[in-house]
Amino acid sequence: MFLLLFASCNDDNSFSTSTNNTLLFSIDTLKLDTVFSNIASSQKNFWIYNKSGNGIRISSVQLKDGNQNGFQVNIDGIPLNSTSGYQTHNIEIRKGDSIRVYVKLLAASNYSDKPKRLNDEIVFTLENGIQQNIKLDAFSWDATIMKNVHISSNTTLNASNKPIVISGRLTVDSLATLTIAAGSTIYFQSGAGLYIYGTLISKGTASKNVILRGARLDNMFNYLPYDYVSGQWIGVHLYNSSFNNIINYTDIHSPFDGIIADSSNLSVPKLLLYASTIHNCQGYGLYTANNKIQVYNCQLSNTLKNCLYIDGGNVDINGCTIAQYYPFDSKRGTAILFSSAKNRLDIKCQNTLITGYADNEMIGIRDNDSTKFKYHFANNIIRTPKVATADSIYFTDIIYENVKDTSSTGKKNFIKIDEDNLRYDFHLNRYSSAISKGNTTTIPAEDRDGKIRDNTPDIGAFEYKQE
Repeated sequence: MFLLLFASCNDDNSFSTSTNNTLLFSIDTLKLDTVFSNIASSQKNFWIYNKSGNGIRISSVQLKDGNQNGFQVNIDGIPLNSTSGYQTHNIEIRKGDSIRVYVKLLAASNYSDKPKRLNDEIVFTLENGIQQNIKLDAFSWDATIMKNVHISSNTTLNASNKPIVISGRLTVDSLATLTIAAGSTIYFQSGAGLYIYGTLISKGTASKNVILRGARLDNMFNYLPYDYVSGQWIGVHLYNSSFNNIINYTDIHSPFDGIIADSSNLSVPKLLLYASTIHNCQGYGLYTANNKIQVYNCQLSNTLKNCLYIDGGNVDINGCTIAQYYPFDSKRGTAILFSSAKNRLDIKCQNTLITGYADNEMIGIRDNDSTKFKYHFANNIIRTPKVATADSIYFTDIIYENVKDTSSTGKKNFIKIDEDNLRYDFHLNRYSSAISKGNTTTIPAEDRDGKIRDNTPDIGAFEYKQE
């Protein structure tokens, strides 16, 4: 028994120099997608397996180009850095065993407006003389980095050619105006956001939208970019002192809250949100407390809390699509919630499509004083039970979605609601009951895409496009 045990242990510790014995890798190329220069990428990894039947010694592991491109490699807990000459030696992998390799990228500036491709190799030289390698592939993109910036005078951000990355708080003083130029894409790192005490002017156009999004350019899974995951950044906060904000043709997606608008003086406009999108929020889409706000031709969609929460104030909604298909939590809020519990409410909603998963996607909360609760809905499609006769004077030409049709949950209105792959397209499809149901005299002349509405306009943010 002792001899058998000794032979077994001796076999586990045997290492072959035969050229028939090589390593297996979980990948042949490690891709890091696109990363911003001077900002460390997320960490990726791969496995090295020894399935040869004997132990294998790796004489050396070397990062071929050293520190020229900024790749950072750690193999089995050993970093390949400048101290070691970007290499290590004499790593043993017993038969049937494996080790893990971790890779990050911290690329230097490439002094170009376009992404630059970076390549390197990790070279494994085995004791038997065979060399194997793993290719490293990424793109590095120069960006303007703004960290905890306080804007105290009128400022314009133009990221139409070179991206801007926000780290921490970008704060606009109460006496200042921040203007974002058309075609700009602003990237926000985790925990970053816009804090507006003054005024925000987002000057997107139909052909050159402004985009506010998270800074992660890589994927959570092969099919799922981080850009499709909610809560990637904080969002936009309009404080009490903030007035006359204008957000045109702007795409705000995957933040915690899209826009939070604190209570202000109702005699001064707080926000005009025009032809814009707020999508995929881990909190609210648009939350407004006792403000004067206009929301025209906008898409508010897929939020953990309410897509639109109106906590009092004077709010005018027209030509919008408010759709609640948030995929990450079944306890999602409704498409729209309006309340006079704290503040006097005066809401007008026209030519708007309000729908989602639930049987009732619109909820109103009224204070005991009915004079504080004013509302009127006209030419809308609403996924809600038909209102009582006593309330019918507040609802004109309403199409009530069939809440008994649980198979569609309003999805039949849209081109794509793909919960499995998190792909959404809220343009109308040919089966939508919103087609030609808008009011010609009250609906905005253009839709979310800047398309002129015809003489039989469609309810919602988008005019139907022939498929």
